[in-house]
Order: sequence, then C-alpha cells, then structure tokens
Amino acid sequence: MRHGNKINHLGVKTGHRRSMLANLANSLIMHKRIETTLAKAKELRVYVEPLITKGKSDTTHSRRTVFSYLKNKYAVKELFSAVAEKVGQRPGGYTRILKIGFRHGDAAEMALMELVDFNETYTAAAKKSATKKTTRRSAKKATEKVEEAPATPVVVAAPFVATATVAAPLAEVAETAEAPKTSE
Repeated sequence: MRHGNKINHLGVKTGHRRSMLANLANSLIMHKRIETTLAKAKELRVYVEPLITKGKSDTTHSRRTVFSYLKNKYAVKELFSAVAEKVGQRPGGYTRILKIGFRHGDAAEMALMELVDFNETYTAAAKKSATKKTTRRSAKKATEKVEEAPATPVVVAAPFVATATVAAPLAEVAETAEAPKTSE
C-alpha cells in the first residue's frame, strides 16, 4: 500500500528518476519548452520550480546547489542569466503544463511543459489586454470631441469700421471683412 507516499515514482528506481528529472529540467531550461508525458511534467514542475527560485539570487552557494541537481554547467548559466532575468518579479508559478492529447504507441497522456515568461503569444496577449482601457460610450464620445477641436486657437482679424451703424446690414460688414481695400 502507498499510504502517505506523495511522490510519483514514475515506475523506475530512485537513481533513474533523479537522472531523468535532471535531464528533463536541463532540456526545459535550455529550450524553454518540452513535450513529455503528463505524469513526468507534473513531477518535473515540483523538481524545477525550486531551482528557478534559487536562480533568482545569484550567489556562489545557490549556483552550487542548483549544479548539484542539474549536473550541467550550461543549463546553470542559462538559468542564472536569461531565465532569472525574466522571472525576477514573479513570486512563483514559473511553468505551465498544457495537455496535448495521447501518444499513439501506448496511449500515454502527453503534455507540453513551458516556462511561462518565454511564451511570447501569451505574454503579448496579456500585455495587450492589460493596456486596453474600458470606457463608457458617452465618455468615449466626449473625448473624441475634444480631440477633434484644433490645438491652436484660430484668430480671425476683422477690420475696424468706425462708420458702421447699428442698422447697417450684415452683408455689407461681411463684404468689407472679406475684401479689404488697398490704397494704390
């Protein structure tokens, strides 16, 4: 019976499981996305997320601790440079598991595991939706009217007519304003 045994042994012995998870973690860090079975992906998430958290503090001790798990200096360098830079502000949840169907050979459920901040499709959509502001239609029309108004004030100079009386027709005033007489 497996009462209280929370670890998924994945059908292999301990040494094999550690090596397999280290290889999967190396591939995930180097390629940012891997395809594996769902059970392995769930176990890999438990294995790699503490390593990514360690990668956020770049000290000799944390580098040595991560290297003891990964056993690959290129993956450690990638983790502490590119990956740690992208996930620096994220408090956790660095990986995403997407189910992609079943394998033809043995009908094992397959999954795509990726680092969240390296998927440009999801991050671009999140940024776009975050910047979009929702407004009411009446407020939108009011802002459009303000934008349509000219930015600089237009000053219309009308000639000063001292002889015009109050009873003079508007047409005469308009004619004098449109065509000022020049003296020759």
